[in-house]
Amino acid sequence: MLGGCGRGGGHDGRVVIVGGGFAGATTARYLRRLAPRVAITLVEPNRQYHCCPFSNAVIGGLAPASTLTRDYAVLGQSGIDVVYDRAEEILHERRQVRLAGGGRIAFDRAVIAPGIRLRWGAPEGYDQAAAQRMPHAWRGGAQVARLQRALAAIADGGVVAISVPQAPFRCPPGPYERASLMAAWLHRHRPRSKLLILDSNDSFSKQSLFTHAWETLYPGVIEWRPVSEDGAVRRVDPESLTLYTEIDQYAVALANVIPPQAAGEIAERAGLSDATGWCPVDPASFESTRVPGIHVLGDACAAAPMPKSASAANSQAKLCALALAASFAGESAPPASLHNTCYSLCDVDYGISISMTYRVADGGIVPVAGAGGVSPEDAPARQRQAEARYAQGWFESITADSFGA
Repeated sequence: MLGGCGRGGGHDGRVVIVGGGFAGATTARYLRRLAPRVAITLVEPNRQYHCCPFSNAVIGGLAPASTLTRDYAVLGQSGIDVVYDRAEEILHERRQVRLAGGGRIAFDRAVIAPGIRLRWGAPEGYDQAAAQRMPHAWRGGAQVARLQRALAAIADGGVVAISVPQAPFRCPPGPYERASLMAAWLHRHRPRSKLLILDSNDSFSKQSLFTHAWETLYPGVIEWRPVSEDGAVRRVDPESLTLYTEIDQYAVALANVIPPQAAGEIAERAGLSDATGWCPVDPASFESTRVPGIHVLGDACAAAPMPKSASAANSQAKLCALALAASFAGESAPPASLHNTCYSLCDVDYGISISMTYRVADGGIVPVAGAGGVSPEDAPARQRQAEARYAQGWFESITADSFGA
C-alpha cells in the first residue's frame, strides 16, 4: 500500500490527486500550505508536464518548445508524495486508487483532474493513426512538435486547414489563436499560402477581436467557414490530406484536425461523467454530484459558464483546496469565488484578452456583474503590444503558481 497514513498515524487525513496538470498540481501545492498535517499524494505518469498554454506560440515559431516544459520535482520537494504511475481505477467503496503498476493508494478524499480524452472516430476516419498525418496538437508534447514541423515543411501556396469541433472543448479561443499565429508565420514565410478554418460552430470566443486582427495584420490569409456555411468537417482521408464537409471537400497541404473531447478516461471509468462526457460537480467545492468524496477539477468538470482553461483550472483548484482544508479541520468552507483570465496572441506584438470573476448562486456558477472585461476592439498598437507582454507574464506567473517553477 502506498500513500500517507491515516488519522491517528501522524496525519489529519489523506488526499490523493490524480493528474498533475494545472488543476492537480495547484491543488497539491495549495492544500500543502493550507493543511500541513494532511498527507497528499499526486499520481502522475509523466515526470514532466508539457503545457498547452503558449503551445500555439511554439507552433508559430515565437517561442522554443522548452518554454512549455515544467518538472514535478519541485512538488516533491515541498512535502507532496509524487507517485509516477498511471491511475487505472478508483475503488469508491474501499477509498483506494489502483495503479497500473499494481499498487494501491488509500484516501479519505480524492481529487480527479485528468484533463481531456479525445473522441476518436470524429470526424469519421480520424483516429490515433490519422493524428500522425493530421496532427491535433491539442495535448502538449509530441503532437505540438509534429504540427510545428508540418507547418515549416509546406510549400509556398499550400493551404493549411484547421478543423474545429463543436463546443465545449479545451481552451475555447485556442483554435483561433492558433489560426492567427500560423497565419502570421505564413504571411512572413509562405506569402502565397492561405489558412482555412472549418468550424463546427457559428461563433467563437473573442470573435470580433480576432477578426479585426486578421484583417489588420494579414488581410486575405484567413478564411473562416462556420457550421451554417457548411464548415463542419464530417470525414477525413489522412492519406490524401482531404477533409470532407456535408457538401464540399478540401485537399490541403496541412490539416490540423482538433477532435471533439470529453473528460479523461479515468473519470469515465470511475462513473464521474454523465451523458455529456463531462463531470457534474457541486460548484461550492467541486465535489462530484455522482460520487461523494471525490472532487473533479479542470477541463474534466462541467463548470459552465467557466471555460475549460488553465486559468479556470488554477482557480478551481484553489477553491477545492480551501474546501478540503476546511473539511479536515471540521470547519465550513469559505464562500466560493472563481475567476478566469485568457490572453491570446495574434502575432508577436499583438495580444488580446478576456477576463471574468464568478460566484456561486442557486447551485450554479454565475458571472459577477462588472467584474470582467474584454480588450477594446479599437485599442491602439501600444495596448496590443502591452497585452502581448502581459500574455508572456501571465504564462510565467501561472506556471510558477501551479508547478512551483
